[in-house]
Order: sequence, then C-alpha cells, then structure tokens
Amino acid sequence: MKRVLFFFLLILSIHFIKAQPLSQRLDALLHEEVLKTSEVGIAVFDLTTGESVYRYQDEKLYRPASVEKIITSVTALAQLGADYTMDTGLRYRGKIENDTLKGSLYLIGGFDPEFMDEDLDRLVDALASQGIRYVTDTLAADVSMTDSVYWGSGWCWDDTPYSFQPYLSPLMLNRGCVDVSVSPAQKDSLPQVVCTPASDYYQVHNQGVSRNPQAGKLKITRNWLSNGNIITVSGNVSYPYTEHLNVYTSKDFFFHTFVSRLRSKGIEVRTCTYADCPVTADSIVTLYTVRRPLKEVLERALKKSDNLCAEAMFYHLAARRSMHKRVTGEDGTDAIHAFMKTALGLNPENYKIADGSGVSVYNYISPRLLLEYLKYAYYHREIFLPFYESLPIAGVDGTLQNRMKQTKARGNVHAKTGSVTGVSSLAGYVKAADGHQLAFVIINQNVLKLSRARAFQDKFCDILSR
Repeated sequence: MKRVLFFFLLILSIHFIKAQPLSQRLDALLHEEVLKTSEVGIAVFDLTTGESVYRYQDEKLYRPASVEKIITSVTALAQLGADYTMDTGLRYRGKIENDTLKGSLYLIGGFDPEFMDEDLDRLVDALASQGIRYVTDTLAADVSMTDSVYWGSGWCWDDTPYSFQPYLSPLMLNRGCVDVSVSPAQKDSLPQVVCTPASDYYQVHNQGVSRNPQAGKLKITRNWLSNGNIITVSGNVSYPYTEHLNVYTSKDFFFHTFVSRLRSKGIEVRTCTYADCPVTADSIVTLYTVRRPLKEVLERALKKSDNLCAEAMFYHLAARRSMHKRVTGEDGTDAIHAFMKTALGLNPENYKIADGSGVSVYNYISPRLLLEYLKYAYYHREIFLPFYESLPIAGVDGTLQNRMKQTKARGNVHAKTGSVTGVSSLAGYVKAADGHQLAFVIINQNVLKLSRARAFQDKFCDILSR
C-alpha cells in the first residue's frame, strides 16, 4: 500500500511540475547560489508565436564576452552576404620576359584569418609556374586595408603571447601564430621540438628535459615583453604537447616567410618593402588570388569562438562601408551601428561596441539587444541558414560539445558561448518539446567561478527544452 501511495505521489508531483508555468520554473532558478554574489540578464522569445516568453533585467548593460560574435556575424551575413570572399593576392606591374619579371610584384593582404601554410605555398608556386626567377624592381607587401593598430580597443596587453589574441593585420599566416609541438625522448635528454609554419623569422631555444618531473612544469613561451620572437621551451616533457603562440608581428611574419619561400624556390627579388599597390593603373595584372569564403570564417568564429575570424568580419564590414583605405576599429563600430539603427531600429548610443569578437573590456550590450539580432536572423532565411548551421550544438560540437549531454537540451540548443574573466554568457536558439523555436540570451556577470554560471545556463536551457 505504501509503495502504491509513493508512486501515486511521485506521478502527481511530476504532473504538478509540468503544469507549472514556464515563467515560474525559470523564476525558481533566480534563487540559485551563483546569483547571491553575481548578476544575470535574461531574455527569451517564442519565434513561432512572435511573443516574449521571459525577461529578467534584459535592458541592463553587461559585458557580453564572445556572444558579441553574434552581432558581428549577423551583420556580416546581412551586409556582405554568405558568398563574400576574403582575398589575398599577387599582382604585378611590368612584363615577364623569359625568367624575369621586369617590374614590381605586389603581395596584397585581404585580412584572411584562415590563410595557412599551404596557401602560402600556393602563392609561391603560382609565381614559380610562370617561370619567374627574378624580379627586377620591388616586391611590395600591401597592408593598406587596415591601419597599423594591431589590437582592438580595450584589449588586454598581457593576453599576449596567447593565440587567442594575435597581432591583427591584412596579412595573417597561420592565424598569426606558431604551433610549437614537443615530444619526449630518452630520460634527461632534450625533447624534440617542431614548429610550424617553418620559418627563420623566429628562433627556438630548447631547454626542455625529457621524462624528468624534477625539471619542473613544462613552459613554452616567447620573449613577448620585449616584442621578441625567441621561443623558449623549458621544464619537463613527459608526453606530446602542442602550444600555439602568437608572433610579433603578423604582417612581418607573413612577409618574411613568403620571401624565404620564394628564395627556396630559386626566385630572387632586388628590394622588399611595404607599399600600396596602384589601384587605377591599367598595367596591373592579377597573377593569383587565394579566396576565403565568408561561410568558412563564420563557422570557425562561432563553432570555435575564434577571435581572429570575428575580427576579420568586423574589419571587412568596415572596409565595405568606408570610402577610404586603412580602415580602423572605429569604422567597424560605425558599420555595426548603422545596421543596428536601420535594420533593428535601435539607438546605437545606448550601447558600446568596441570590437567584433567580445575580447574588449569596453563592450557593453543588453540581453534585449542581442535578442533582436537573433530574431532578425531567424526571420531572414538567407541569414538564418548559414548562421544556425555555424552555431555550436549542445552536447555535440564546438564550444558546447561537453555541455548539457545528459539533459533534454542535448541537440536541441544551438547557441554561442562567451567567457572572459567575470563573465559567462550563452545566446542562441532552442527547440522546445512542443515544437516551438525559442531565442534566448543569458549573460552572467561578476562570476568568479565560470563553471557555476555555466551550470546555471545549462539548467535554464534544459527547462526551455522541456
């Protein structure tokens, strides 16, 4: 009898919980321990019915962290289009006679964040395939797309030499980084160190020790305080490991390595310099172009939360809107503001947009603003399809691969994560059990332990999924 009564009460309690209004179940989360010492802003909208579902402090301003990439991505898809490409090219002025280019060669940077080692070889091979072995005048690197400021406004200087903060430039090779891979050898001997891309632009000091814990913790760094490119490996190497370090500076790393690759192919140039390629001269000939589709950049920006890809879209928006070369971060902000005002009908002066990635400590937005971008994307299918496909999926891939695996939200939540010191955010879409599509934004602020904020967000998404 007691067992029958127990199951009856259990079934009754489950029905009671299901019968609770959604707002009541979400309100209960506001008593979570994490909110005793921190803030949160929340906005939920039913895209199927066109009605607001839940709001809590959604007009307040918060630092967004990487959910800022939603603003950049939606604007880029709307203003540039999914078929837009980011181009890095070789052009020349003069004429090719036998094995000699009698004139100047221009390497033109187009801020391609995914330009890798094999792409550099393609440029070199394109020149070699023309039979060119000598350039009589100048090899010029054209970095006129942006100004010379290589970090965004409000970026932290001591985030270098980490790979998530490379030195920005229209010429980016391997995301402005060197991949330093170490492997142990015999005990107490030097470990093996392999760096890619291979280049003599940087030096490697191998001071590591194989399989000896007394050598101390493994450390791979460079002399970044003096803007140097001496990479030092020290400490114990007991297993294979790869560190990604940015290099000072991206444009010089690209240009220097390109010239070295040319010489390895037997191609010599008289003078190497930085100069603008003439844009009006009829005699300018395009030799080869590496094109990067926006979709590829978008996917990495969202799935992997890649800052460089987001900044590339930000600066391409600036270049599309601006009438002059050497666009600035302010031009990128102006492009975001213009879209915010004309497409969303919101006043840009109520918010602060400092960069495209969310790295800046100067960014301040509200959950409501971010929700408007999610709504705009959803109701414009040409934007929504590539945007939705690029978002991380809970429990499946991207930055949400290891979250919500044991909840109803698994596979139902497509959302962008965000994390900087004191901030954890999550924004995107969730498919509810009744088939409705919801858009949501959660920004946790002043959180010392980000894991607690993520647990709060995961519970929230589980409730929405149910």
